[in-house]
Amino acid sequence: MEAQSQPFINLQNQPQECMSLLKDMGMNAIRLRVWVNPADGYNGLQDVLAKAARAKNLGMQILIDFHYSDTWADPGHQQKPASWVPLNFNQLLDSVYAHTRAVLLKLQQQGCTPAWVQVGNETNDGLLWEDGRASTHMANYAQLFKKGYDAVKSVDENMKVIVHLSNGFDNNLYRWNLDGLKDHGATWDVVGISLYPTTSNWQSLNQQCMANMNDMVSRYGSEVMVTETGMSWTDSASCKQFLTDLIQKTKQVSQGKGLGVFYWEPEAHNNWKGYTLGAFNNLGKPTLALTAFN
Repeated sequence: MEAQSQPFINLQNQPQECMSLLKDMGMNAIRLRVWVNPADGYNGLQDVLAKAARAKNLGMQILIDFHYSDTWADPGHQQKPASWVPLNFNQLLDSVYAHTRAVLLKLQQQGCTPAWVQVGNETNDGLLWEDGRASTHMANYAQLFKKGYDAVKSVDENMKVIVHLSNGFDNNLYRWNLDGLKDHGATWDVVGISLYPTTSNWQSLNQQCMANMNDMVSRYGSEVMVTETGMSWTDSASCKQFLTDLIQKTKQVSQGKGLGVFYWEPEAHNNWKGYTLGAFNNLGKPTLALTAFN
């Protein structure tokens, strides 16, 4: 967005760098995704290092989100990086470990050790398909996840490893996926959740999400975090209500194990690459929704 001269304007109508603007809105952490070899360089290693340095210089914590792909990974897409396609399964395991460790070491070397690391993004049906597709190769999915976990802990044991699924209201999905990981010897520190409601269903989805978060605490002893959430930019008042309620519910998770809420991708405005769930207007100014973080 900066490369295309997209402005960011604060509530006082002054131009302001995006991350510092978000900090002034009440956010204290930045979530950055990592792609292995992205076509345009964005979300690759050098880009992530540059963004992490900016977050660190603002005193913000960092969450690093490994997609193990050259592009977006989500419940419908878990495409191997092109350079990993010829590899056998043992080589895939080694690549997950090496890639995870290499990126985190570079971050550590520049003083940007993350607080949290996602091993995979929205891995409802596993990652690195078809080898790691959970519905057909649950044991493989668990082995790949364990390699990522081990790589994180080899750099710094204090970094918390997140397993991240979408549809935070769907308790059956979470039990099936995490039982599968657990049954095959995988461990994690935090259950990460995506939740994308509409203006008409957010109340019920928030209730279901809180029940699911409490179940993750009691069933696995996990901490929980909403790593992605958003709502259509067109109704910022409803979005503020939704976020305020979700943040409150996360704070009320049992045993104090609700860690926080990340908005994804707040700085996007409604004309930015067709994405409609951001929280900035066409002028590059935060909508009312983001005041929920203050």
